[in-house]
Amino acid sequence: MNRYREIAAALIRHGFGFIVEGTELFHALSLPARLFRGVREVERKSVGERLRYVIQELGPTFVKLGQIASTRSDMLPGDIVAELSKLQDQVEPFPYAVVEEIVASELGGRIADLFASFDPHPIAAASIGQVHIGTLRTGERVAVKIQRPGIAPAIRTDLEILRNLAAIAEARFEWARRYQLQGMIAELSRALLQELDYQIEGRNTDQIARQFKGDPKVRVPVIHWKQTSKRVLVMEYLEGVKVSERDRLVREGVNRKGTAERILNALFRQMFVEGFFHADPHPGNLLAMPDGSIAFIDFGMVGRMTESMKESFSDLIIALMRQSTEGILKAVLRMGLVSDDVPMDELRRDVEDLRTKYYGVPFSEMSLGEAVNDLLDTARRHNIRIPTDFLLLGKALLTVEGVVVALDPDISIVSLAEPFGLRLLRERLRPKRLAAAAWRDASEYGDLLAKLPKQANELMNVVKNGQARLEISVPELDVFLRKLDRISNRLSFSVVMLAISIVMAGLIVGSSLSRQPGLLLNVPAIIIGFGIAMAMLAWLLFAIFKSGRF
Repeated sequence: MNRYREIAAALIRHGFGFIVEGTELFHALSLPARLFRGVREVERKSVGERLRYVIQELGPTFVKLGQIASTRSDMLPGDIVAELSKLQDQVEPFPYAVVEEIVASELGGRIADLFASFDPHPIAAASIGQVHIGTLRTGERVAVKIQRPGIAPAIRTDLEILRNLAAIAEARFEWARRYQLQGMIAELSRALLQELDYQIEGRNTDQIARQFKGDPKVRVPVIHWKQTSKRVLVMEYLEGVKVSERDRLVREGVNRKGTAERILNALFRQMFVEGFFHADPHPGNLLAMPDGSIAFIDFGMVGRMTESMKESFSDLIIALMRQSTEGILKAVLRMGLVSDDVPMDELRRDVEDLRTKYYGVPFSEMSLGEAVNDLLDTARRHNIRIPTDFLLLGKALLTVEGVVVALDPDISIVSLAEPFGLRLLRERLRPKRLAAAAWRDASEYGDLLAKLPKQANELMNVVKNGQARLEISVPELDVFLRKLDRISNRLSFSVVMLAISIVMAGLIVGSSLSRQPGLLLNVPAIIIGFGIAMAMLAWLLFAIFKSGRF
């Protein structure tokens, strides 16, 4: 309940009080009204800024979720994604005594027994863990990543609260239903919970390392599995210069142009050849090594490219090169899950606008990351569900472009990507692969044909037993029937009016011929007949007008 109060108070302080009031948390949690004071001043900031302040105030779970959400341009508008990209999770380190306790409980031994040396002062501290430098008894220098105490249960509690709040919000707010808030929280939660298991990061690191086995120009840390658990990760310490440290790069004589090219070539190989790539290649995760090689570190976030995803992406690149609206549209539709209510004319118009944006720009000078992210943003606006790994690809391309352009402003990213694109095309047209695809299709059709007699027999039994329903929808027939209904109603009205006129005429004539007008309960029969006729007429008119088909 205290955590609910903290979340509600942070939302109110930063101009999201309408959510608290709308979900009735304000009264349920007995929050003081003074929290709403000064909110107008806050509301002058953009929604993205205020959301970032809320996240920073609420701590590790929300910061990590925000960082993960910054990669999901399919879920959130671009201005909010841009603000979330600014989130930093540098926090105060936890004490060395706690480090000793965690290592002892996870690895079954004291630090002094497991390591020849261990620096008690961390070189980095983040929301989930911190990193120390040490030396193993075998002499290898290592980086030791240790999970923050109590962070796992705290994160799970926050995620449970967020799931509850998302369910309440979807029940009460249209915007929450539009953004599918419960699904969004569930997907981001899965990614965050994976980061709590350092063994997953270790396996990711090993898989990337195997891609560059035998390549001296690309380094990936070696994982020491005997000293690794879910909460402790021990890996080779790579001492290099972060590519963001420009002055140090110059001071140590690093070839910045060569470093930029090696980073791009290594990442393109991961994406388009191996199909398993580092999804967060920001400057802090890329090192320039003293021997001229580069190093990738921190594999908590990775992406995967299946063969079909590679084909879709190569189709997209070809369409961009040809500046073909139809080609781009087909590639986007092939990449994502398209619902039946997507307005294709509007989508085609938006794609045409994008084509116009890049018209006349030489492909070699185009920002590949920006173009891909523009297309993914267009897909998001039209509710086309793009696979997460495509979005990670777009985010990684945009991030690495910023890194390499800072190293070498004259670099041509597309020119370096071209050989990998051609390799993708050759791979698609390889006779062995075409034959495999043909055999796969033939097998599927063969299986379908083999099942056809049995399925036809089952269908005939359903029809024979009268269990089959046939529904036919003909819009033109519906319009015709509505018109026919109106005509029949008008005819009914006319017939009733005619009948009333005849009856009334008969009563008037009869009364005029009779010296003694007919009485019923001392009321002239003509008056009673007139009243009954008028009531019937009123009932008929009410029924006809209520149906809306007069």
